[in-house]
Amino acid sequence: MSAAGPSGGRGASVEAARAGSPEALAALYREHGPALFRLAYRLTGTREDAEDVVHDVFVGLPEALGRYEERGNLVGWLNRVTARVALMRLRSRNRRGEVALDAGGLGGAPPQDADRIALQSAVNALPDPLRVVLVLTEIEGYSHAEAAELLGISAGASRVRLNRAMRRLRKTLEDGR
Repeated sequence: MSAAGPSGGRGASVEAARAGSPEALAALYREHGPALFRLAYRLTGTREDAEDVVHDVFVGLPEALGRYEERGNLVGWLNRVTARVALMRLRSRNRRGEVALDAGGLGGAPPQDADRIALQSAVNALPDPLRVVLVLTEIEGYSHAEAAELLGISAGASRVRLNRAMRRLRKTLEDGR
């Protein structure tokens, strides 16, 4: 039985990608790549890291699809895989003591209003453990239980981190006005 769902061809694409078909992988990338990049960018805070995360996800996708049981939603599964890869990248970056060169900069992104820029800068300035919980729960819509599972923490710790992130954001934004 195929997990194609309403789109009809999704199950065939997954099977072809599982077998390593470049065309199927390209189709999955075109369909899901932009959303996965946005998630990775929100988690890592830099364009370069987000690009690397998405690259790593799609390079390892044929092997990872071998473990995909097709019981759930492919989009949700890809989001979880992307979040895990992004978290591993953050841990690796923290161990090496790396610092982002584009701290707060958005590169070639279109101009944004001042409030949005201030909010993005405040979110990017949060420590990784707080920012990741904030992104997963408030932006991506994960429950605290789901975020906790991804992060290897308890749901209570996820709630505490979100509370701390919100307090820091509030203070940063109030101090900036």
